[in-house]
Formats: sequence, C-alpha cells, structure tokens
Amino acid sequence: MNELKRGDELKLEILDAAFEGTSVARYEGMVVFVENAVPGDIVIAKLKKIKKNYCEAKVVKIEHPSKLRVEPRCKYYGICGGCKWQNVDYKAQISFKQQQVKDIFERIGGFSNLNIMPIISADDIFYYRGKMEYSFAGQKWLETPPLKDEIDAAAEDVKENPVFLGLHVPQRYDKVLDLDECHLQSPVSNKILNFTRTFAHRNNLPVYSTERNSGYLRFLVIRESKRTGETMANLVTFEDKPDIMKQYAAELKENVAQVTTIVNTINTKKAQIAFGETEKIYLGSGCIKEVLGRHKFSVSASSFFQTNTAQAEKLYGVVREFGEFQSGDVVFDLYSGTGSIAIFISDAVKEVVGIESVESAIRDAEKNAEENGISNCRFLLGDLKDRLTVDREWMSSHEKPDAMIIDPPRNGMHPKVVDEIMNIAPKKIVYVSCNPATQARDVKLLCAEKYELKKNQSVDMFPHTYHIENVTLLHLK
Repeated sequence: MNELKRGDELKLEILDAAFEGTSVARYEGMVVFVENAVPGDIVIAKLKKIKKNYCEAKVVKIEHPSKLRVEPRCKYYGICGGCKWQNVDYKAQISFKQQQVKDIFERIGGFSNLNIMPIISADDIFYYRGKMEYSFAGQKWLETPPLKDEIDAAAEDVKENPVFLGLHVPQRYDKVLDLDECHLQSPVSNKILNFTRTFAHRNNLPVYSTERNSGYLRFLVIRESKRTGETMANLVTFEDKPDIMKQYAAELKENVAQVTTIVNTINTKKAQIAFGETEKIYLGSGCIKEVLGRHKFSVSASSFFQTNTAQAEKLYGVVREFGEFQSGDVVFDLYSGTGSIAIFISDAVKEVVGIESVESAIRDAEKNAEENGISNCRFLLGDLKDRLTVDREWMSSHEKPDAMIIDPPRNGMHPKVVDEIMNIAPKKIVYVSCNPATQARDVKLLCAEKYELKKNQSVDMFPHTYHIENVTLLHLK
C-alpha cells in the first residue's frame, strides 16, 4: 500500500454504518471511517487523520449515491453535526441501529444467540424533541472564510455588539452556528429562537465571555409539552437584570402567544452550563405539564425529563412488559431521576423505592408522585454506590426487592454497584441504557455469575442521530 498522507483523496465504496454516525470503507486493507457517507455510496473522500490501524476521512464528492440516501430536510445538515443521519432513509437508520446493538453485545458482552426483539421506531421523525438548548456567542461559525466585503457588511449589521444564537458545531465551543430554524423541536420553538436573537440585538445585550468573565447572555433553553402544548422559554444569564427580563417576557408573550411560562436562570459561575444558582419566574408557574400514560408530570427549568415524549411512553411500556410485575412486587428503581419510570409502573406493584443522587430530581419525583395521587413510591437521595454499601440502613424498612430497574447515565454502573446488585440478587433486572456499549459491559459482569440475559429491545428515541435506547431483561439463574 502506498503511504497515505493527510489531505489525500481516495475513491471509496461505503460498505456499512459505524457507531457515532460515521460509515465504513476499506482502502487496500485499511479501515476508513467516513463522515457524511451512506452505505452503498461510491465517494471521493479526503483523509483527515491517519492512525496505525485505521483512517478518518470526509466526503468531498459523491460519485454514485446509495439507494439509501435521501435529501436532508435541514439546510444546516452537514455543518451542525446534530442530525448525522438525516441523509439516510429512516428505515435504514433503524436497521443500522439494531445491527449495532447486536454487534456491541457480541463484541463487548461476549454474547451469542441473542434474543433481540424488533426495534421500536418513531412515528414522528421531525419536531419530536421536548427540549432544545441553544448557546449565545460573540463569534459566528463560518464554514468558509468570508470575503472582506462580507466581513464589513457583517460588522455593520451587528455594529459593536455581535450576538449569535444557535448550536455549537462539533469540536468548536467558542463559536456557534447561527440558526434561524431547527427541525427537531417545533415551528413555535423557532419563533422563540428568532425573537430572542432580535431582542438581544435591539437592546444591545452583551454575550457572556468566559475569558473576561463578564457579559449577560449565556443560553436559551426551550421546553415544550407534546401532550398539553405548554411551552417554556428559559433565558440563562450571567447577571440578574429584572427590568430587561420583564421587557423580554412581555414582548415574547406578545410575539409568541404559545409561550406559557418564562424563566430566568442566573449562572454567575464560569462553567458554561445551562444551570444556575437562582431561577426567577417572569410568566406563568415556572413549569410545564407533560403526560406519560395516565400520569401528568411537572417539568421545571432544571428538571431532567425524557426529550421524546411519544418514544418515552413506548420505552416505559417495554420496561413494564419486561418486568411482568405482580401486585405484591417490591421494585428498586436505581438512578430514578425525577421518578417517571417509578410512577409509570406504580399501579402494577406493591412498592417502588427510587434512589437518585441529584437533590432537585428527588424533589421533582416526590412532587410528581404527590400530584398523581401515588403513595407507594419512596425516593431516596444519595450516591447509589454508598446507598447500597455503607449507607444502607434504609433497607431494613423495606422488603427485599423482587425486581430492579436500572437506568444509569451514559458511563454505566460503578463496579461496586454491580457487586451489590448481585449480593441483593433480585429475581429479575430490567436494565435501560442510552449507551449499549457500557450496558453490554455491565450485563456481561452480571451474567458472569448470577444472571441470564433473556431479552433485548431497542427503542429509537432520536431519529436522524446515531443514539439508541436499549432495554435488557435479566433473570436470576
């Protein structure tokens, strides 16, 4: 093989989809991961990175398009990076995801003869998100360097106070792609986005700078209920400016009548996160209501809640089906968050005990249980590793669990948590994960000693992305 160099252009046939939204080709025996390609394409791709065992490349020309390729709806496709598979037919997307889950459980988990149920696809593949988080920046990301007259025109347009509002492109945290629409949430969300940018320009509001540790605007977070229609605009700022927020709230409500609550989250720390020390409400209750099954949930500005309501309902239905819960069952819900799974299954069991490390999530869970008239859910605050090992006096007031539901963050479970689950030894475990790789690792540990993997069911929560939610059922041997 000729020595490959960065910048070389290769003619490649795209063979398969790879995890994290890339595709796979081979060049003289070398694996090449290609951005913006679709299995079945024949492309010219430029090399970006060359490693010992693989290369990374990006499509510069499509010579023969795949039959699986479709025209992306979004004009920002290929730049934003959020919907990496928007150029792929949806049926092919879910087929790729199903295959990747199978490959991960075979490769990382060491499983064979898997009982994999058909993936549950989404009915709505656009406008499905209940939450979008947009960033303010003083610099705009440009795909190509602008010409001098464009720079002059842009400088005149924003005068001395550049304000850009949108999404960060991959690997760029200092600039944002200035958006006027996104197809993931709703047209109402786009109206809020564009009004907020215009308001910032008109009132000469400065963007927060981490270098100077000064400024005002940080994030715009929009939450929408797909079932009740309630909509929240949460402006995250560095400073508390009540007069500005009163004006913003009045004008936003006048321009976007669908907005039901407006919140100002104040974050005075350098960390660029859309959370803060203080939340002030300028319109409505500070919450929106969302419905899952027969239960209604209050979702506050800082609450975690599944971002695809329709698919979350299907996901929780799988949890309930896999659990085959009985009226006398005691269930431990590990990493219980705001209690949505616990509440969803509460009418099928005797008791649910949820454990969660985030205090605000515990408060939301207790509030949601109370508002739904549910008395058989108890939520405990604490690090799960500690709650199952040294800080376990609470267990004496509860029966041994018949089942466990586990829904950890992307990095999966701490090894000590895995050990304690095996010590408790519930008859069945329903493990929900947004990261099949760490899930397969954990399930392998559980099945090495005490459990048997019975079923595997994927649910597509995020069309046009490579993300997949996966549910496994384990039985005690």
